[in-house]
Amino acid sequence: MNEAPRWQPFDRRNPMDFTEPFRRLFEGENPRSMIRVEEETRDNVLTVRAELPGVDPDNDVDISVTEGQLQIRAERREMSERKEDGSYRSEFRYGSLFRSIPLPKGVKEEDISASYKDGILEVRVPLPEGEAEATKRKIRISRD
Repeated sequence: MNEAPRWQPFDRRNPMDFTEPFRRLFEGENPRSMIRVEEETRDNVLTVRAELPGVDPDNDVDISVTEGQLQIRAERREMSERKEDGSYRSEFRYGSLFRSIPLPKGVKEEDISASYKDGILEVRVPLPEGEAEATKRKIRISRD
């Protein structure tokens, strides 16, 4: 008995290649997407860690303080190439990333420092004395 040839959609390409645009859409990657961050306050220092893999911190990242907001801007450029079985596939992505984080009053901008290692940008913001405790306040919920 002859078996029917197996249907191979997408010209032998990896089916996962076609889901990549949808993954980027649902994970929030778009030309103005937000940078994923983790914030931690310990020993009167606010530490902000931002995921920025594949960027050059010297040329592609800008950190500033504007109107009490820590602002992180980055430009990402990625290119991938794949050669196999006589075919060639090239893909590139680029775009602007942005995140703004409110800072407590009294922060001295000149004391803010930043470092970059293994795709993680770390910004350290020394807080004014007593500010760490004052920033958290429980709000009561009333019932009508």
